[in-house]
Amino acid sequence: MDNDLKLPASALKLDIDSNSLQIPEVPRRDHTILGQTRAKSALSFGVAMESPGYNVYVMGEPGTGRLSLITDYLHSHAERQEAPSSYAYVENFENGREPVAIELPAGQGHTFSKDIEKLIGNLLATFPAAFESPSYQQKKTAIERRFTQRYNSAVDLVDEKARDMNVALYRDSETITFLPIRDNKAVDEDQFTLLPQAEREQFHKHSEELEEYLGDVLLELPQWRRKMVEELRQLDKDTISLAIEPLFADLTKKYQNIDDVITYLAELKKDLSGTISDFLMPSRTQEHPDNSARRLILSEQYLPNILVDCKQESGAPVIYEPHPIYQNLFGRIEYVNEQGTLVTNYRRICPGSLHRANGGYLILDAEKVLTYPFVWEGLKRALKAGKIEIESPFAELGINTMTLKPEVIPLNVKVVLVGSRHIYYLLEELDSEFNEMFRVLADFDNHIKRTPDSITQFAVLMSRQARDSGAKPLTKDAIVRLIEHSCRLAENQNRLSARINDSLEIIGEANLLSAGSGTEQIDKEHIELALAAREARNGRIAEEILEEILDGTILIDTEGEAMGKVNGLTVLEVGGSSFGAPARISATVYPGSRGIVDIEREAELGQSIHSKGVLILTGYLGHSYAQQFPLGISASIALEQSYGYIDGDSAALAEFCCLISALTRIPVKQSFALTGSINQYGEVQAIGGVNEKIEGFFSLCQARGLDGQHGVIIPASNQRNLMLKQEVIHAVNEGKFDIYAVSTVNQALELLMEQPAGKMDQDGNYPEGSINAKVVARLKEISEMANEADKEHEEG
Repeated sequence: MDNDLKLPASALKLDIDSNSLQIPEVPRRDHTILGQTRAKSALSFGVAMESPGYNVYVMGEPGTGRLSLITDYLHSHAERQEAPSSYAYVENFENGREPVAIELPAGQGHTFSKDIEKLIGNLLATFPAAFESPSYQQKKTAIERRFTQRYNSAVDLVDEKARDMNVALYRDSETITFLPIRDNKAVDEDQFTLLPQAEREQFHKHSEELEEYLGDVLLELPQWRRKMVEELRQLDKDTISLAIEPLFADLTKKYQNIDDVITYLAELKKDLSGTISDFLMPSRTQEHPDNSARRLILSEQYLPNILVDCKQESGAPVIYEPHPIYQNLFGRIEYVNEQGTLVTNYRRICPGSLHRANGGYLILDAEKVLTYPFVWEGLKRALKAGKIEIESPFAELGINTMTLKPEVIPLNVKVVLVGSRHIYYLLEELDSEFNEMFRVLADFDNHIKRTPDSITQFAVLMSRQARDSGAKPLTKDAIVRLIEHSCRLAENQNRLSARINDSLEIIGEANLLSAGSGTEQIDKEHIELALAAREARNGRIAEEILEEILDGTILIDTEGEAMGKVNGLTVLEVGGSSFGAPARISATVYPGSRGIVDIEREAELGQSIHSKGVLILTGYLGHSYAQQFPLGISASIALEQSYGYIDGDSAALAEFCCLISALTRIPVKQSFALTGSINQYGEVQAIGGVNEKIEGFFSLCQARGLDGQHGVIIPASNQRNLMLKQEVIHAVNEGKFDIYAVSTVNQALELLMEQPAGKMDQDGNYPEGSINAKVVARLKEISEMANEADKEHEEG
């Protein structure tokens, strides 16, 4: 057996000397992200570009620190920017259904609200007291007196004429009646009926004349009364104006440079006259005797609804919206139930994330934005128009839930979408507006080159995580073990996994497991315990498959020899875990012209890449063995006891060796398992999941007993991907288990069959007795059989 192909134990895992690891002091305030130079540069460019459309799409897989990087970077950048304006909604006194938006400098929103609240308190203290002052009462009495005097003068004229007619005039409140006089006394109704007919008629005549005269003299009474009411109203207005002028003087002076506030104060002052007359007059306070009820009425009508109010020193806002439904993003209007009717006003307008991020940065999850109804189209519409409009997304469906149409607010925000590569390319293909609005792509790498700098950064990150999470400090050996685990996740000795969260989580698990050890540090053994515990939690299916192989339910041989049977290696992914499991591959060959039949494909279990690998076998067979005669063969290849979908071409090498064994009737060693893809020239190509595949077969061999004959054949190009468990490395060191790296199919055949494969000479022939020579001879025999069958058929 070729020992040149056997890998030494030192090649099976990255070896780092913990003594050479230098860990600088971890700073208190540190936002180091491992690698990702390209993503950082793109993010920096996107943030610096102020032109419209330069929003950022952050592309990468979860766990690579995308959200941490962009949040920390944006916060550090936003701190140096000016805080954006504050916005509030106030009552539109001309149209209550369309609240007015007012803009204030940063930090003055709540100050303005408190000033209006103070104004309301002053109004309640001023009114109705202002209407009870002696000055007001004197002026009111004078107006009423003038009306009364004019009325009395008119009535006196009628009274004087009545006396001349011997008729008495009586006034009861505003009712005037006439009675006849007899013997200087007014005659009552009973006495009047006893009077002579002539006198009664005379009285009726005088009464009619007096009533007509009364009507003439009181003809202008409505005008007098209207004038009195106007004078009283003007008095109330003047009194209100005089009383509130000092209250507004300080406010107007304080906010003289803010146009929106000055406009609102002027409208508020104008509207107050009617409100005070309606609610704060002495006669009206009886209807609302409670001062808190009057305060509530004024607050609901005048107190501004502060949507956003950034502090002056806080810089630009950075908002992450974890639940971007339409209402959370664009704001909503709340309703209250009043006697079975839903009502609302400007005070019940609630801000959305776009309001809070306005003037700064908004971070959104791309998948959620696309999932929730109306959100993606609404976001594009807002960014394109440069304004935030609070509206009901259901109005387009004919469901009217709106009673207000608030004034739009100018929008100036940088949106950062965080999502996967799949979503990015999907949007780029299907949405023509996407590239216009998200022109900057920050692409996060899945792997990071292992360099001295990246190792140091990794060590700092691990140490900081331990410190910040309250865990015990990490020893150098523990950090080295975490580096090894990261390389295993990356499936590369020269690269670290960008999924840094996986390593950070292990620190917390190791800290828990070290609790009872009595040590003050997390050491390598605690990291090993955490990794083993994680594997055990996810290992139910792997254990069941191993048990089924051991009890003979699944047929896998690990000793002896067999024709047309080879142990292939597969990787199964279930949930968040993956594990390797051996699978028997079998092949049969018989005369015919069907070619190589992939049973998995025929049963619709083999996916496209697997089928491609099988088709390549035909190309290699024709290229290597059928140059001098037609390739006429019928063969069937199957992955035995496989009942699920199969994809990938990593079984191609095993399938080829199995096919050659069936064709030449040379038995194959069952103590070996192999994996690898091949091309049409017989070169063995790299595959994925090499560590899990090796460990899966090793577990079976270990359970049955290692005898030094067991081994695994892998592609030579996968050597850099090896990050095997220590138990496998120990077994290799002790000579109980071997790992071979091959570059060609011939090398694999020689290992499995322990015969020379044979190399083609210049004439296209193989050495006699070699495996390849036997293949050619067998194929030629089958071809000749086919020709004889065709001749017999023609003669017949």
